Amino acid sequence: MEPEVAGSNLVIHPIFLYNFCMQNTPPISLFIIAHNEAHRIAACIESARGLVREVIVIDDFSTDNTAQVARELGAQVFERKFDGFANQKNFALSKVTSPWALNLDADERLSPKLKEEIFQAVQNKNIAGYELPFCNYFLGQKMRFSGLNKEKHLRLVRTEHAHYIGGLVHEGLDISGKITCLKNPVNHFSYDTIESYFTKFNSYTSLAAAQMHQNGKHFSLCATLARLPFEFLKRYVFKLGFLDGTRGLLWASFSTYYVYVKYMKLWQLEQGTK
Repeated sequence: MEPEVAGSNLVIHPIFLYNFCMQNTPPISLFIIAHNEAHRIAACIESARGLVREVIVIDDFSTDNTAQVARELGAQVFERKFDGFANQKNFALSKVTSPWALNLDADERLSPKLKEEIFQAVQNKNIAGYELPFCNYFLGQKMRFSGLNKEKHLRLVRTEHAHYIGGLVHEGLDISGKITCLKNPVNHFSYDTIESYFTKFNSYTSLAAAQMHQNGKHFSLCATLARLPFEFLKRYVFKLGFLDGTRGLLWASFSTYYVYVKYMKLWQLEQGTK
């Protein structure tokens, strides 16, 4: 059965009509998948002003005013029940009308230098996609180590060459053509508070466990216990998380706990099938 989808009437403010559709704007559409992001989505959309021709938001029936905020900023909003990142993003791609598609999450912002770089990059006819480097912020501070300092993701692609693959989590882009990487970063403001981290923690670990279960992965107590120290040491020691201070310790600890809970939820799913 197809997930429920509802279109919406587009409300465009004159200022944003000018900024998103002016004649010299590159042929780029921005798309965002969102759920209860009213407090962050405006800054995301604002960061793309003057660079993109349209903004498309796929809203997972938010209970706050995410959809209203997005519409007021000139976005086209479509409501669709979340059934996995790949499916949600493929639906977003189906709504894109520009030759290039740019994907951002609501907690991500384009830096001014990256906007300039993207403006030039989409003129290259030999490239099908661009990976964007990420500058990650955790609890209000830039993370310089902890395995977060060299992160990059394929986020800018030619629409006709792109298709998302994967399941509930860990979606990837299947793209035909040459891919290269830009230099300037996306600013990613992931979690402002510890509470916000654990708000998403439960749903993310459940999705990850469900994906492992679907893929036929089995729980092993010994393997799980052996993995936990490695997960912590990898981030805190090997990837120099200790140089990020208290935030580095928190990130390594929380990430290790994430792995633990994910595997225990896999165990729980297996108990339900016996």
